[in-house]
Amino acid sequence: MSDSIPHSDERPGEMPSAQQAADDLREAAGVKTRQTAQSTEERAQLLKESAAEKAQKFRDFAGKKASKFADAAGEKASQFKDVAGEHWEETRVKAREVHTDLEEYIRENPSKSVLVAAGVGFLLGLIVRR
Repeated sequence: MSDSIPHSDERPGEMPSAQQAADDLREAAGVKTRQTAQSTEERAQLLKESAAEKAQKFRDFAGKKASKFADAAGEKASQFKDVAGEHWEETRVKAREVHTDLEEYIRENPSKSVLVAAGVGFLLGLIVRR
């Protein structure tokens, strides 16, 4: 009976042994594994670089938008300040006019002014007591 499994004492040109075939398969698998790992590392590096680039673009975009928003808010605040200043000045002028008119009325009508002041004081006193 002849052996179908060749022995390690084979001569060149004969069928390789099962051990040699297994070693060749292991080596091929190792090479393929290294290639796959290297390819995966390269892809991971590319993804990392792409993500970093996109993050930088997003930061730049967000910074520009925040700057525009801050400029717009500053401009609106300045407008509100100007309008408030104008109204304040108008109110001060009106208050001075009312004050001047009231002083003039009191000088022209001192007895009426005293009676009106006494009446207002009496009414305030009644309101405060309750």
